[in-house]
Amino acid sequence: MTRRSRTAALAVTTAVALSAALAAPALAAAPAGGGNHHDATRRAVRAAVAEGVPGVTVTVRRGHGTWAATAGVGNLETGKPRSAHDHYRVASITKTFVATVVLQLEAEGELSLDDTVEKWLPGLVRGNGHDGREITLRRLLNHTSGIFDYLDDPGFQRKYMTADGFMKHRFDEAAPEELLAIAMANKPYFAPGESFRYSNTNYLLAARVIEKATGNDDYGDEIDRRIIEPLHLTSTSVPTTRVTLPRPSGRAHSKLARTATGPTYDVTELNPRLAYGSGQMISSSADLNRFYSALLRGELLPPEQLKEMKTTVPSSRATSRYGLGLVDRELSCGVHVWGHEGGISGSLSDAVTTEDGRHSLAVNLNGDWSTSTEGIVEAEFCGE
Repeated sequence: MTRRSRTAALAVTTAVALSAALAAPALAAAPAGGGNHHDATRRAVRAAVAEGVPGVTVTVRRGHGTWAATAGVGNLETGKPRSAHDHYRVASITKTFVATVVLQLEAEGELSLDDTVEKWLPGLVRGNGHDGREITLRRLLNHTSGIFDYLDDPGFQRKYMTADGFMKHRFDEAAPEELLAIAMANKPYFAPGESFRYSNTNYLLAARVIEKATGNDDYGDEIDRRIIEPLHLTSTSVPTTRVTLPRPSGRAHSKLARTATGPTYDVTELNPRLAYGSGQMISSSADLNRFYSALLRGELLPPEQLKEMKTTVPSSRATSRYGLGLVDRELSCGVHVWGHEGGISGSLSDAVTTEDGRHSLAVNLNGDWSTSTEGIVEAEFCGE
């Protein structure tokens, strides 16, 4: 099955080394609805650019009103500003979409969260202490499986996360089983259910379970059919090996290093299939707000499955708990927001909403160093 989001020709461009210095242009904003002037959010967006990130785009939906703002540039080479309508790689926000489909399949009686990984993917999770017979689908979705994260593998990091490795291998294709084999070559973090450890391998496996349970050889088709099309998310897609972003979009910038110093690289073009079900998707801020609002309002899941999704375990952060592909974060003012963050080369994103789905925010930074999205989220929900 060919989706419209997968028809663009493969484009390969040379990454350009750029200066890290950036002079921030004035912030542009659309009029707010509902009388909320978002002054604190404006300041936080400006601050992110002042701290060195190339550009920011944020959209807020509150009740029937929508407000959007941008700051900085979308392209360091040309100085083109960011757009409120930019498409961007949402990385681990993909996990919420994948978990939603798994829970829809549970509601339809096609699978159970208490099924083992072995039942759906026999023999795949074995080696060095990993045992799919002891790991349930629930433990995949809430990261209590203990399965090693293939992104933590030193060889994978050298190949794809260093400057030399990224430039050479950015367009590589790897089957999910190849990525899984990297994880299985390492020991698990802990026995299933003993603790929490975020692992992208969990969602690679969850995507494969979707394919087995539906008979569809591409989990992305199920996300299209069950979420993207019903919600009319026209800027959202699950690309296969398309390396470019749809228009409009800014460029993605990275240091390809663990520090915020040194050269800046344009890393926009890459093969997202390496992220698979853990982080393959593209979207926009408006679409992400629509998705999370609909999810928390019960438009995508029956009450029982939404309750399961919101049943959380302690995570690696004191202020957040992890559900099934959905994070409950307590902000400094006591407000709870539900959503997910996402980071991939050149892009940091965050999408959250209140429990009633009435107040949502989605933000993207087109640089992956030094600045987080936390200040912008705090400003919108806790600022004056």
